[in-house]
Amino acid sequence: MSAETATVPQARSSVFAEVPAWFWMACGVYALLLVVGDRLLADSDTYWQIAVGRWILDHRALPSVDIYSFTKAGQPWVSSSWLAQVLFAKAYDLAGWTGPAALAAACGAATFALLTAILSRALPAIHASLIALAALVLTCGHLLARPHVLALPVMMVWANGLMVASERREAPSLWLLPLIALWANLHGGFLFGLALAGAFALDALWNAAPAQRWPLALRWAAFGLGALAACCVTPYGWGTILASLRILSLGELLHLIAEWMPASFSHVDAFELTILGLIGGALFCGVRLPLPRIALALGLLHMALSHVRNLELFALLLPLAVLTPVATQFGLRAAGVVRLKAMPAAMLIAALCVSTWFVAARWDMSPPPIHSPAAAVDALKAHNVQRVLNDLQFGGYLIWRQVPVFVDGRAELYGESFEMAYYRALQLKDVNGFLDLLKTYRIDAVMLDPATPASRFLDHIAGWQRLYADDRVVVHVRAAG
Repeated sequence: MSAETATVPQARSSVFAEVPAWFWMACGVYALLLVVGDRLLADSDTYWQIAVGRWILDHRALPSVDIYSFTKAGQPWVSSSWLAQVLFAKAYDLAGWTGPAALAAACGAATFALLTAILSRALPAIHASLIALAALVLTCGHLLARPHVLALPVMMVWANGLMVASERREAPSLWLLPLIALWANLHGGFLFGLALAGAFALDALWNAAPAQRWPLALRWAAFGLGALAACCVTPYGWGTILASLRILSLGELLHLIAEWMPASFSHVDAFELTILGLIGGALFCGVRLPLPRIALALGLLHMALSHVRNLELFALLLPLAVLTPVATQFGLRAAGVVRLKAMPAAMLIAALCVSTWFVAARWDMSPPPIHSPAAAVDALKAHNVQRVLNDLQFGGYLIWRQVPVFVDGRAELYGESFEMAYYRALQLKDVNGFLDLLKTYRIDAVMLDPATPASRFLDHIAGWQRLYADDRVVVHVRAAG
């Protein structure tokens, strides 16, 4: 009897010992992100992303002009992230705010599982897992219920396919083309996918024998043209590429949008420590990389330093860029392939599904109050205002509440000159410009953050009075008469 009972714990432990590191990573990241689900909803753009998705589902059509603002109403606008918006809208319809949070958590989990699996082919599982966890720390600030998160797993598979083809000195598989077509329907970041193909093409040519370079260049060029054509397989065709390029041409405006600002090292953070650690480790260990991989690593670093939103690209793709050269130089080897067994996988997936259902049923998940000024909008609607001059951070919620906005997160719609004039006006860098906005657009209510200088300025202008105020928002309306 004692011998039989002694074998039970060993049998149970051996079942889960057969679970590969990447699957544990997926389960752990999903559970972690679901627990902090409110953090995934901490972006006002989530509101209008879901609103657009619901409009697409309701009308069975895609928007081609602006229907949400009164400043650009009727102007051409395409929703380059339409598929992600539809998925978020369906998730919201199924499970409330838990739906978009769970969808974003699942895509985040898939991303880091893929990173772990790719690294595990050349590194011991513990090393691959630690690198993936470090990447998670760097990217957690931009893991939000927004379209770019849904595109991250696609980016990982795309980058891995390019890397494998480059190292085999052959052209990428044509099966990657539907992947970038999917990416183009999910998020405008697919343009980076095209640039990444060019980087790995140079790497392939660098590694190839001189006699192989010309035919290999032709095959990569053909693949590149195929990828460009695949990016046009969207409801908007070539317009998807043009819309994505417009975002990159916003000039000075990009320096005012938080996620497009350059990295700041005014205080020590995880990114700075990572850069210093990588430089120190490379100098101490004498890491050597081929020239194309050096260029790719420096390019990823430049992107992360130029715009903080690119930090996730640096964290996720730098390990792939240096994986094979570093593993070869230091003789690192994978411990062996662990096959995923059906029973432990089913048990873990069932546990995650039950936990998701429990969270949806018992936890009232929702965006944080700072992005959801419900009482202020209730006051605006009760006052029957028509034209609201709003702070950018409130644009998404106003769209959600079906209030026409002055401006919102669709910077490519409003353009650099419009938003720069708007910024200077609200910051009172151009007081006459602010007064002109009130007159030109016949503004009858102003909804601003208390810290915005124009909000305090309205307290001293005749003809305006406070309608509502709390620690997050102040609403002014025109005084009677």
